[in-house]
Amino acid sequence: MTNLISDAFIQAKELVMKAMGELVADGTFPAEPVPAFNTEIPADSKNGDVSTNAAMVCARPFRNNPRKIAEAIVSKIDLNGSYFARCEVAGPGFINFFYSTEWYATVVATVLEQKEKYGETDLGAGKSVLVEFVSANPTGPMHIGNARGGAIGDCLASVLEKAGYEVAREFYINDAGNQIEKFKTSLEVRYLQIYKPETELPEDAYQGQDIIDHANAFNEIYGDKYVNADSEERRQALCDFALPKNIQKLHDDLGKYRIQYDKWFNESTLHKDGSVQRVIEQLKASGHTYEKDGALWFKTTEFGDEKDRVLVRENGVPTYLVPDIAYHYNKLAVRKFDKAVDIFGADHHGYIARIKASMTALGVDADRLDIVIMQMVNLVRNGEKYKLSKRSGKAITLSTLLDEIPIDAARFFFNLREPNSHFDFDLDLAVSQTSQNPVYYVQYAHARICSVLKKMNEEGIEVKSLDKAALSVLTAPEEQEMIKHLATLPNVINEAAKAYDPAKVTKYVIDLATMYHKFYNNCRIMGEDESVMQARLSLSLAVKQVIKNILDMLKITCPESM
Repeated sequence: MTNLISDAFIQAKELVMKAMGELVADGTFPAEPVPAFNTEIPADSKNGDVSTNAAMVCARPFRNNPRKIAEAIVSKIDLNGSYFARCEVAGPGFINFFYSTEWYATVVATVLEQKEKYGETDLGAGKSVLVEFVSANPTGPMHIGNARGGAIGDCLASVLEKAGYEVAREFYINDAGNQIEKFKTSLEVRYLQIYKPETELPEDAYQGQDIIDHANAFNEIYGDKYVNADSEERRQALCDFALPKNIQKLHDDLGKYRIQYDKWFNESTLHKDGSVQRVIEQLKASGHTYEKDGALWFKTTEFGDEKDRVLVRENGVPTYLVPDIAYHYNKLAVRKFDKAVDIFGADHHGYIARIKASMTALGVDADRLDIVIMQMVNLVRNGEKYKLSKRSGKAITLSTLLDEIPIDAARFFFNLREPNSHFDFDLDLAVSQTSQNPVYYVQYAHARICSVLKKMNEEGIEVKSLDKAALSVLTAPEEQEMIKHLATLPNVINEAAKAYDPAKVTKYVIDLATMYHKFYNNCRIMGEDESVMQARLSLSLAVKQVIKNILDMLKITCPESM
């Protein structure tokens, strides 16, 4: 995989090491081991494109002033055939390298040659990762938090794929346990109320209109058949009727959101195939459990949790924690993914320690499980926050959100901030067609390039395929700033993958769009000398390709006209 920033770093280090070798050979410096030194991109471009502190870390072994060491090194560096035009000493002894026109030309040529593969890396080559996200309870519609989790999870999976990982997307369906029992109770009461209006709905039952709708739809088919039936029979019939409809709605809404899962994993399968009971026995055998007050406890405090947790209640029923342990054990020990990544809401923060503790107790490396915590979202309209209540059934759902704003905007906006940051989602901005709308701004940059190419075609101007020598005329500051940015994409992909943060990619493409708009306004294309015009067309094509690569990765449309 091509990474011209990394290649330049390696080359700068090799040039410095070669010069040091010559200085040791001629007796200028003593034959001492060279300490590890850094190469980096300076914060200020005036200080070069690649900078190293090699001379400064060698002050002690070489028993000399860092600046004098740097000057000696620079005097020996031969830049012929390298990516650099010059190098110089700055400050107390930094050695700063400046890219040659050939390096800039190589970047543009590489993007145009690799096309849709440009930006791919081998960070995760040979490693598999399972990304589990949304996993909303199938007892009601998905809310605004699920909208953020869906965008973050799906785009993160795409970033990991771009970084070379073998990625699977998964939705965990909680179709067993207390939530389902509450769902059954809510449906039963709403059904009975049709015939017995005095039937009271428990305070902790689901209050939403969707429960009433399910009960009415069930009644239209079955009438009073289940009014006098055994309660458990009635509850199960209602659940069997409503739950598949809710799960299908999850499929439909997430499909509309451009999310396709590789697997929908049912919690119930873990109960049916004995996985839940096996995990209990394995934990008991590990020596990390004890019995107290008739219940089975897990010593999670031994692994950093704030208190021990109940695994099996007095009545012999496992707590919600056990199937969750079984599910994560299934991911890592049974299906043997190298990594499992969960996207969780902030209210699950305390859950991390006990799940990792369970993996360690079961002999699984807990470092193979990573959990991304996602903060809450506030919807904003006309500068004011909506006050939402999921309990009252008045929350904006994922479905209604996608009816109000473009899907492109939803996917892009929810990835504008690092997941663990609070986010105000401006509904007015999301539908606006202005440069203030970041997704519109990026899409417009792509459409603007398409417009330039279309105009050239109408003028009978052919866009030529240029070699590196012809691309070396790209020397304007706006051009070189943009080319350096293009070169950083592989590093940005790696950083986003390591940090589990797709926002690094959206920021990158916003910056690229800003640079292109600046270039467009300051660097003429049509009417310039043929060599400059063709080189700038090639640069425009490279920018267009990178914008498309990123928007395609994020599953956001890439319009050719706006």
